[in-house]
Amino acid sequence: MSGSAWAGAAVAAVTAGYALCSGRLATTAVSAPMVFTGCGIAIGPIGLGLLDLKHDSGPVLTLVEAALTLVLFTDAMSVRGRDLRLGGFLPGRLLGIGLPLTIGAGWLLAWPLLPGLTLWELALLGAVLAPTDAALGKTAVSDRRVPPLVRGGLNVESGLNDGMALPFFVLFLAALPGTMASEEGAAGVFWRALVLSTAWGLAVGGLGGWLVRRSRARGWIGGDWRQTFVLAVAVGAYTVAVVFDGSGFIAAWVAGFAFGVSLRRSEPAEARPEAQEEAPGGIPGEAPAAVDDSSGLAGHLADLLASLSFLVFGAVLLGPALDDLDWRIIVYAVLSLTVVRMLPVALALARTGLALPTVAYIGWFGPRGLASVVFGLLLVEEHVPGLQLLGRVIAVTVALSILLHGMSAVVLAKRYGAWYRKAAALRPGLRENLSGDGPPD
Repeated sequence: MSGSAWAGAAVAAVTAGYALCSGRLATTAVSAPMVFTGCGIAIGPIGLGLLDLKHDSGPVLTLVEAALTLVLFTDAMSVRGRDLRLGGFLPGRLLGIGLPLTIGAGWLLAWPLLPGLTLWELALLGAVLAPTDAALGKTAVSDRRVPPLVRGGLNVESGLNDGMALPFFVLFLAALPGTMASEEGAAGVFWRALVLSTAWGLAVGGLGGWLVRRSRARGWIGGDWRQTFVLAVAVGAYTVAVVFDGSGFIAAWVAGFAFGVSLRRSEPAEARPEAQEEAPGGIPGEAPAAVDDSSGLAGHLADLLASLSFLVFGAVLLGPALDDLDWRIIVYAVLSLTVVRMLPVALALARTGLALPTVAYIGWFGPRGLASVVFGLLLVEEHVPGLQLLGRVIAVTVALSILLHGMSAVVLAKRYGAWYRKAAALRPGLRENLSGDGPPD
């Protein structure tokens, strides 16, 4: 039995084992990323040696790229304009102010701590570790004791900031000498990866939404195939952009927006979220029924591929990184999860009226996850000169995030929810209660 076959068997066994225990684990602080990452270390080079980036780079990159493509598409597909307007200062400030500041802070802080990296390699590190992944601290954004404004803001931020970090990543990569992207130059990359990819995404996503609307109106498309159609649109947007040497990820992200907007036009006016008040306790960022029904299969597949990506991460990035740790890497990883995230959030939310516990809660729950893993593996594909050090820093930062954010989500959501309940009862005009909902019953 070949090594690849053994690796496939191990991946299947881990997936099946987690599925059998998933309901029980959901009530604990042990998250899916923790389990899959730990098992990845076990089957990687420092464990059983069944999965190795040197021999399995093709399937590994295909898996993680497919995972990020579907996550970008489905996240963007579920975001509504109303999500950005509801308590609008929170998503807007986190994305428009907090994200660029986070990239800049990660860039500047790496300079004294990680000698040997060039200016653009440091910039790449800042961009790679800027996106957040709500799945790593799911309870923090799903616990109904947390005010809807905060849950919604974190959900929308997580759904959009990976796509918004992509242009920074692409341009920094193009500016770095010695990479394949640099051969075309920043101007060429800007044109193909940003302008053309955005245009292709709008075209494919908009056309796909229009076609499924027309087919559904005539009763031609079945429910199961409507979900399959979503997968086809996401893959189509990605591949069309790649064919023209653009960014498939940017195209998929933009296509998700266009597809969701186009699909929602088929809803009766009175059923649209914009035409009615949010249900008590609702979470901005949740897709309306028409979109959710269509994206079910794509969403489930995205979750599965994301979990498998953490398995790959543990095997090919984290395992080798643990063999060559340095105190500078650990210090940078800790600062990346604290100062680099929390200070920009505090600055972005200054003078909004939010209480200090809320700012601290939002600042802490900025987990680094799937997008950072995929960006890190793309650096391997691009043959970035400082790859070894960059890979170790990314691996250790994401691993600490998986552990710390996963373990703290349940406890901190409970404590913050208790604070909110008391504060909202004493101060009816509390800024966190902007959505109009009172404290949870």
